[in-house]
Amino acid sequence: MAADSSHVDRSEGDVNLSPRRQQWQDAQLDAATRKLLADDAKWFLEQSLSTPCLNALSGARGIYIEDLQGRRYMDFHGNSVHQVGFGHPRVIEAIKQQLDAMPFCTRRYANQVAVDFAAKLATASPGNLNKILLAPGGTSAIGMALKLARIVTGRFKTISMWDSFHGASLDSISLGGEAIFRSRIGPLLPGTEHVPPADSYRCLWDCSTRGGCDLKCSNYLEYVLEKEGDVAAVIAEPIRSTPFVPPPEYWEAVRRACDKHGALLIFDEICLGLGRTGKMWASEHFGVVPDMMVLGKGLGGGVFPLAALVARDDFDVAGDRALGHYTHEKSPVACAAGLATLQIIEDEKLVENARELGAHAMRRMQAMKEKFPLIGDVRGVGLLLGIELVKDRQTKEKATDEAEAVMYRALELGLSFKLTMGSILTLTPPLVIERAELDKALDIIEQCLVEVSGNSFR
Repeated sequence: MAADSSHVDRSEGDVNLSPRRQQWQDAQLDAATRKLLADDAKWFLEQSLSTPCLNALSGARGIYIEDLQGRRYMDFHGNSVHQVGFGHPRVIEAIKQQLDAMPFCTRRYANQVAVDFAAKLATASPGNLNKILLAPGGTSAIGMALKLARIVTGRFKTISMWDSFHGASLDSISLGGEAIFRSRIGPLLPGTEHVPPADSYRCLWDCSTRGGCDLKCSNYLEYVLEKEGDVAAVIAEPIRSTPFVPPPEYWEAVRRACDKHGALLIFDEICLGLGRTGKMWASEHFGVVPDMMVLGKGLGGGVFPLAALVARDDFDVAGDRALGHYTHEKSPVACAAGLATLQIIEDEKLVENARELGAHAMRRMQAMKEKFPLIGDVRGVGLLLGIELVKDRQTKEKATDEAEAVMYRALELGLSFKLTMGSILTLTPPLVIERAELDKALDIIEQCLVEVSGNSFR
């Protein structure tokens, strides 16, 4: 059955049913690439965002990906796995050494590298989050968090955010709030309530027209907590990856509300953690320690699938049940990659680099906003950055076609990034990026904005 592009939701990324994608491929891809894409489409099920694919890659190293035609792109997308860049020599070497030493650990047995990794991760985690459980991917770790929250509280309901993403399995899309995963799929997990996100630019309560945020969003969340009365947990990204950056008081208010109503606070740091925001954990920007934290994506150094649930010491209460029980739960190879990743972030001061370069990028993006009426808003923390394009700053109508035009032109100039919510240029470069490389990427974006908006200045 052919896909119907009229139903495609654009919240999580640029879609593969867009006419602009076909135009870009017609102009940019050679015969060998087209053959590989055709073979890919032959064997893989079609789904929005991934198959059919945009292009074909032959390599990934540092901040760059390379396609079959030998063209290199700075990768400001990277599926959020590339905090230490692609193929970091220390990650690769750690994996090679572990493959030679012990490639697999059968369940029921401990291994030294898994213990070392868990200890390092617990030491780096906030507050009293010292108990670890590992899984092959972030979606699975979200599932473990849900189960543990039920066991600890004796409740099953959750509150999460509309437009959020917590994974693609049936339980995680029940938490998530994006139509591209939830719509026309049938019954979802019961008790998964949703509230609006803390999005100051498109605030449901129009806070920008009332003199600034007065926390009606957190007040509403507490209202739902009170009315439901038996919520196990509030589960959310402390900063939505689009990004939506809540005001400083937001999570303080939510933390108080959770404590008041007996609900846990679970932070999904799968995309945000490991220094992306200029602090090791995004929650640190708000001075709030969650009851659990879920990690993934870059935890395996951009090479190996690895995720973790990090929980409070006193939540170690499920010894008679299986929370995860995954085949590769304590994979020595994955843990070797994770241990190397944590050490690289520390040794190469990548958190500090993200903080300093992120501030520089925000200054440049603010300058772009002053030049281009096409830009409605710029926002970000560390190297989690977003530029939202609008047709009109007063109505805030999304400039979806213009955003796609910018993205595909940027690809031609050597920069890859994703679109979210249809009109946000979401920029997540590797934390190993240097200032000159970041400036080159921002120069490309500015050139694309000049061309798309029809302005003559640079």
